[in-house]
Amino acid sequence: MSTTSSAPPSNTPNPPNLPSTGGANASAASGSGTKDSNGAPYPEYVLNERVLCYHGPLMYEAKVLKVQNMEEPSQLTGKTGMHYFVHYKGWKQTWDEWVHASRLLKHDDKGLELQKTLKAAHDHPPNLAAPGLASVAAGGPGKGAAAHAGGAGSKHGGGAAAGGTSASGRQTVRKDARGTKRSRDEDDAARKPEMKLIVPEMLKRQLVNDWEWVTKHCMTVPFPRNPTVVEILKEFAEYVVSENPSNLKDPNLLLPTITSGLQTYFDKAFGNNLLYRFERKQYSEARIQYVTGKHVQIGVTEKEMSEVFGAEHFLRMMVSLPGMIAQSTLDPESVALIKEYANELLRYMDRERERLFLTQEEYEYRGADYQNQARS
Repeated sequence: MSTTSSAPPSNTPNPPNLPSTGGANASAASGSGTKDSNGAPYPEYVLNERVLCYHGPLMYEAKVLKVQNMEEPSQLTGKTGMHYFVHYKGWKQTWDEWVHASRLLKHDDKGLELQKTLKAAHDHPPNLAAPGLASVAAGGPGKGAAAHAGGAGSKHGGGAAAGGTSASGRQTVRKDARGTKRSRDEDDAARKPEMKLIVPEMLKRQLVNDWEWVTKHCMTVPFPRNPTVVEILKEFAEYVVSENPSNLKDPNLLLPTITSGLQTYFDKAFGNNLLYRFERKQYSEARIQYVTGKHVQIGVTEKEMSEVFGAEHFLRMMVSLPGMIAQSTLDPESVALIKEYANELLRYMDRERERLFLTQEEYEYRGADYQNQARS
């Protein structure tokens, strides 16, 4: 796409054998209607105008193909006001989508400067003060840090002098394959902790089935689910306290932080990272019902997606955890702790799979009207 990132917008999961995560939505899309959070009107754009469009934590160059003013909340975005159908430069038409005006910026010096700033912040996330997994969730998920870490590691270190400190106390530097000088601190930052999850075979099969039922058979997971993600995490915590697995360290201390972090990450990642394209319309329906609808009472009937959806979407998130961890600032000890709890949670979901997951007959087939709108 544009020079902001080597990865495409990642709001749609890959087939389940290649789960992916993109950044949690860091755009200004929290606004609705015709004005932003400061009360200023959103700029208007014309057909064929070159724009910058938020997608996940980054901005991409795009082109406006269609314009429509929504007086009622859009079924795709849950918002009113100006909507634009955009094509991302350099990517296939399958990425084309309707976006609310709050996700667009003018393609000018100010917008390009913000684009560069977001890219820099995404590539070098700051240390986060929140403890445990919750800090990882706040930092946002990411994709494939191994690709970033592999450039100047020992595996590819031929021809580069090792960095270190000289006898005079001055820090030495080294050059990577392209001749760019790198300090030891930069090399250490590139070697981010990795986490490998052991996904049980039956859960792998569940991922494949889920992908096929949604993308091939035009089906969606009905909502609200029972149990929800919140309930699954609560049941898992009760199981850990009751059974006290020997491989889990300090469950009384760590379990609340880890389960809370998983729930937070699920809610942040849901709309941008955990859905197939066919499910976007259903997501807008869920948001209208539980978040943006006129009948929703804040703090009463308002719900997070972790209180609406269940094991099917939660498993998609679980297999994306390694990518998130790779983009975090967690130390190796914290990564090891999260790994043990995540693997135990996967084993628990495997044992309870007949209760937690829907069968194909329980998925909801979507008719021609839904299919046409979802694919438009």
